[in-house]
Amino acid sequence: MNNYSALQRFLHRTVLSSQLIREIMFDVEQSIFLKKDDNFNDNHVFVAGLARSGTTILLNAIYQSDQFASLTYDDMPFILAPNFWKKISPRKSHGKLQERAHDDSIRVSSNSPEAFEEVFWKTFTDNSIIRDELFIKFISLILKKNNKTRYLSKNNQNIRRLDLISEIFPRSIILIPFRDPLQHAFSLYSQHMKFVKEQSEDSFIRDYMKWIGHSEFGLDYKMIHPSNLLYPNEKEFNHWLEQWYLTYKTVLELSAEHGEFYLIGHESLCNNPKVWVNVKDLLGINQEIKFLFKESKKVIGQSFDNNLYDKCYRLYESLVAKSFGT
Repeated sequence: MNNYSALQRFLHRTVLSSQLIREIMFDVEQSIFLKKDDNFNDNHVFVAGLARSGTTILLNAIYQSDQFASLTYDDMPFILAPNFWKKISPRKSHGKLQERAHDDSIRVSSNSPEAFEEVFWKTFTDNSIIRDELFIKFISLILKKNNKTRYLSKNNQNIRRLDLISEIFPRSIILIPFRDPLQHAFSLYSQHMKFVKEQSEDSFIRDYMKWIGHSEFGLDYKMIHPSNLLYPNEKEFNHWLEQWYLTYKTVLELSAEHGEFYLIGHESLCNNPKVWVNVKDLLGINQEIKFLFKESKKVIGQSFDNNLYDKCYRLYESLVAKSFGT
């Protein structure tokens, strides 16, 4: 987004900033490309961990199988009209791999899958009566554009709606990555401070993240758990540690009720090759896919609440004990 031309910025602002235009584009897309006799299965895969939990790495590894359709950078900014945009888009190549804006060594091209699904939820949140049906149609359109039968989603915001995703697609698999709490909280804290600075200097970055529903950090950060907090100030490291605890406490409770939820320990995925083999088997990926899962360990310079950390670490051990594939 830092490298967008003036024309690209104008197009993104025009298409994504207006709810009315998004709704119109989705209506047009359905009327042209969705047929009554279309029949897609619901054996999809949703990767839905807290931001910075390793969701992108897991997404990229699964996507390499070429068995799934996913939203990609190619679909921007017409996220709700992927088939229409494919027809009229002037793009002929996917460009070179470049490090993404997070400065985390993950390199992407226009063909890389990414978390743009939240544009749908931003558009139809208030239309809950028909929202579930529209979401099924939205995924069907993505499948049609890519000529696939299974959908692959990576959306960190889905950590807020795990029950809903499971209700809409009960046969789907939901992978929930998690990381060591100190490393994870530090990554969230660092990204928050980085994007606060960048959004303050460039309003387009702030607008762009707002349009795609990227509120996990930055000036428009929205807490997953905003109530009864010991540390409500997101400028404090302890805030992110507390959010980690509250989020994964809820995840652990939900996983006991849902057989389709699979906890994926990021450290185990990086250090134990058997975990990736078992994930592939779970998803029905038969071919050999070699992927480098690399654990990132930072020196934690911030002070933190030792009692809170002890709670987090006990919860982390419980998550590891219930994690899949080890």
